Amino acid sequence: MRSLALLLGVKAACILLVSSLSGTGAVNNSGRWWGIVNVASSSNLLTNSKNVQLVLDPSLALLSRRQRRLIRQNPGILHAIAAGLHTAIKECKWQFRNRRWNCPTTHSPAVFGKIVNRGCRETAFVFAITSAGVTHAVARSCSEGAIESCTCDYRRRGPGGPDWHWGGCSDNVDFGRMFSREFVDSSERGRDLRYLTNIHNNEAGRMTVSSEMRQECKCHGMSGSCTVRTCWMRLPSFRTVGDFLKDRFDGASRVVYANKGSNRASHRADPRHLEPENPAHKPPSAMDLVYFEKSPNFCSYNGKTGTLGTSGRTCNSSSPGLDGCELLCCGRGFKTRTESVTERCNCTFHWCCHVSCLNCTSTRTLHQCL
Repeated sequence: MRSLALLLGVKAACILLVSSLSGTGAVNNSGRWWGIVNVASSSNLLTNSKNVQLVLDPSLALLSRRQRRLIRQNPGILHAIAAGLHTAIKECKWQFRNRRWNCPTTHSPAVFGKIVNRGCRETAFVFAITSAGVTHAVARSCSEGAIESCTCDYRRRGPGGPDWHWGGCSDNVDFGRMFSREFVDSSERGRDLRYLTNIHNNEAGRMTVSSEMRQECKCHGMSGSCTVRTCWMRLPSFRTVGDFLKDRFDGASRVVYANKGSNRASHRADPRHLEPENPAHKPPSAMDLVYFEKSPNFCSYNGKTGTLGTSGRTCNSSSPGLDGCELLCCGRGFKTRTESVTERCNCTFHWCCHVSCLNCTSTRTLHQCL
């Protein structure tokens, strides 16, 4: 058993060394934990033996020592983290589906590519949406009983109004925020401007989830009347979170150090060290997204910055917006092609129980950037 544990430990150490020398790990460890979305299992334990230490699981090699300790202390939470990342990536791609930067991802440990090494608007959104994803998934998993160290939020109890009272199972957003802050922020190092902006955007994502919590109620009474209502707090849909953060992305604030005469921040990790680059602008709030450098040119492929370009992207020839061929293709023009699409149509339900459909073929016109 000891030899097996030693072998697994050496394997995990090798994976950790390789991942640190490739991708963005050699430049910046920020967001390195995102890589577990491609390798994390649904359990915190190795399948062979529960006596083998958790840190020997190769899927956790991308995590820091503190992050691995947090997972050990909260059995079941690794699945919630991975699920939150999947949701965040899916939402990021949907929100930017019509933009030149459309949230591209890879299957390597550097999930979002080289954009995390920058300090632009897109970097800010990535940090905010992933932090929000972990917060949202952990809070929901608590109320579902999937994590041993947390449950529903039962702090709201008793009368809440003249015709309703607190009850039911509220989503534990406070535990989700607390865990996300300890887990996500622990991957940040230093006290430079990049550190401060990443920490600020992480917190903005978490605060968005908690601020959008909504009250749900269930009626009680004779013959279906609503004499009394039992109410609880429910998480917002993640689409709501994504929409809010997208609005914050469009209005993000470019920031600098509050103390322009020094190149160092204080020893406290406090977002108040940031101030707008333009003194005429108001300071960013805790829920605003912040950045410190201009976005790269996403029109063309650039291996140095990690931009893929927009060549081959589908555009809308009749739209004057960002999804239109003129803007999305960066003035390079586009090509048009047609394709035949066969879909099920005219479906009829027959009692009982069968559905019959016809196959309908239509011609679709596609426009792609040159």
